[in-house]
Amino acid sequence: MDPFATRLARLAGTISDGGIASRRLTIGRIRHYAPRTDIAREGEPPRVVRVVVSGWACRYKLVPDGRRQILALLLPGDVCDGHDGLDEMDHTIGALSAVVLGEVDPAAYTAAVWADDRIGQTLRRMVSIEAAIQREWTFNVARRDTREGLAHLFCELYHRLDAIGLVDGGGYAMPLTQIELADALGGTPVHVNRILQVLRRERLLVLTKRRLAIPDLRALEGVALFDPAYLHPYTTAATGMAKS
Repeated sequence: MDPFATRLARLAGTISDGGIASRRLTIGRIRHYAPRTDIAREGEPPRVVRVVVSGWACRYKLVPDGRRQILALLLPGDVCDGHDGLDEMDHTIGALSAVVLGEVDPAAYTAAVWADDRIGQTLRRMVSIEAAIQREWTFNVARRDTREGLAHLFCELYHRLDAIGLVDGGGYAMPLTQIELADALGGTPVHVNRILQVLRRERLLVLTKRRLAIPDLRALEGVALFDPAYLHPYTTAATGMAKS
């Protein structure tokens, strides 16, 4: 399965439109990255458009004393860095697990957008959904407590991964460490560990061997005050969870 083509197809509304988009946005070079290595660093010029083929990556920023804030999680099918004419990256992209990336030539990306209005609309919708996700992340850090924030993040990941067929038996792979969860939520690993234990005792999640299982998604969504509407058609209609 091509997760990028799957996302385009669902956002376009039909498999045929997604197929057109994926054919015109041909992925050229494939690159492999080891876990916890940088893919593109802040200050570098964005030379290619990168698409996640497999694995998990993230956008992050560092302060001089080493503190890190994870700004976004990049899952299979996500575009890491659209070629938008900026002279340099304003953040770093890092691999959280082993990652396979496909590179799209920026000129081909731009040509595909202009060649067919359906492709342009689909990619703009993708960008809009990413902006909506970013707003929820900002709200997570600013106003949700750690219990709500963790629950919200796990619910979001469930829906995003389910949309590309990576949820199985009510759970999904969880490569994030407690340090990385803390970096995403603006907290500390010690406090994240404490809240994870609370959620486990409440039987809202089961976390073993780098896999997260959610026994009762609706209950966890209730804790998080989670409304998947901000994901728009990111979620797959086949799950019956998507909202229009």
